[in-house]
Amino acid sequence: MKVTTTERLPIKMWLENIEDGALSQAKDIANLPFVFKHIAIMPDSHQGYGMPIGGVMATKGVIVPNAVGVDIGCGMIAVKTDINIHDMREEIIKEIMGKIRKVIPMGFKHNKTAQQWEGFNRAPDIEVIKNQLTSARKQLGTLGGGNHFIEIQKGNYGHIWFMLHSGSRNFGLKIAAEYHNKAKFLCAKWYSSVPKDLSFLPIESLEGKEYYEAMNYALEFAQASRDLMMNKVLDTVETNVLETVNIHHNFAAFEHHFGKNVLIHRKGATKATKGLLGIIPGSMGTSSYIVEGLGNPDSFMSCSHGAGRTMGRKQAKKTLSLEDEQKKMAGVVHGLRVENDLDEAPGAYKDIDTVMENQRDLVKILVKLTPLGSIKG
Repeated sequence: MKVTTTERLPIKMWLENIEDGALSQAKDIANLPFVFKHIAIMPDSHQGYGMPIGGVMATKGVIVPNAVGVDIGCGMIAVKTDINIHDMREEIIKEIMGKIRKVIPMGFKHNKTAQQWEGFNRAPDIEVIKNQLTSARKQLGTLGGGNHFIEIQKGNYGHIWFMLHSGSRNFGLKIAAEYHNKAKFLCAKWYSSVPKDLSFLPIESLEGKEYYEAMNYALEFAQASRDLMMNKVLDTVETNVLETVNIHHNFAAFEHHFGKNVLIHRKGATKATKGLLGIIPGSMGTSSYIVEGLGNPDSFMSCSHGAGRTMGRKQAKKTLSLEDEQKKMAGVVHGLRVENDLDEAPGAYKDIDTVMENQRDLVKILVKLTPLGSIKG
């Protein structure tokens, strides 16, 4: 862990080198008047909006929409099956991937019919939620695009795992935009000196309470969506489920740290309390890990949410070599076919094993997962 003490509060970083933009953002949040104790920066950190991805921040009395992020509740689900690696030949992998693509809408596609979820019947009476309910019924169980994916993986103990990454779809985007704009308006009204991208809402205000309730509803929706998709994935094979892990990042929660009740913001970071199971995915075609949290107090009991980007999507498409990236994915059934797919190629991300080495004091590795088939959203 590396500590910077030049700002109002210390910045504790679990990486040797941090890009200038992310460091500047870390300094901005370290100087916020309502931030508690220190800032924690995970080893997958890179620049985001307002707060760096891979940032963990504790606040007193306020919530910051941009410290949660746009895709509220984005997260991972991983399922261990009783399928043995020796039963998973390449032609079977291709067959399963073909079936998955038929039953799970990806990218901008939605389900043709409304999906069933008991949570729709108890949606909070908040305008931004009500406005999205009709479309959300068809978005439940859809993967989305960007860095969302589904993978077939082999565990280092011989079992086949299925893993997917997805979030709260349009709920998260609309909630984030609505309440960030409200926060900006209120901060301007109060003549706040806080940077606009870090505009805040007092948690006891009407707006703060609404945002927190809407955020938690988006978390539930995201988890239910991952559950539905995984059930559809498992319907493509004959198997028994031996273990399931379903976690999210991009959220805020009331927790107790260093003797105080605070609001922990995890943007591109996951909870890693002692004994808690977690998932840390690599980039497309690289290893992922099932981990157990060590409950390190310095990280506010958090860890990275993945490998972390080294370059933006546009830069990846312009600079990476399609041929080189395809070679990196040798042995993996994948859809990396044209330059336009390079935004999520392995070269756009940090080395996952370096990331894992940097957080040995945050998590313990339980299972190493190697991809066999990778479907990009």
